[in-house]
Amino acid sequence: MTDAPAECSRAGCRDVAVWAIRWRNPRIHSADRRKTWVACDEHVAYLREFLAARDFPVEVAGLSDERS
Repeated sequence: MTDAPAECSRAGCRDVAVWAIRWRNPRIHSADRRKTWVACDEHVAYLREFLAARDFPVEVAGLSDERS
């Protein structure tokens, strides 16, 4: 296990992630299954909207909240 900071999930971005975006695709994931992307401040809204536009349930929380 490493203590290296997480990198943003946005393609091409290597900034430190500070947000956790939990989501699921209801067509293929059961209600208890969640996937997690992480995002920097610049890309959190973009990634959230990308998922929400597909009608995926989305939750956003601070990454430090997810790790505690």
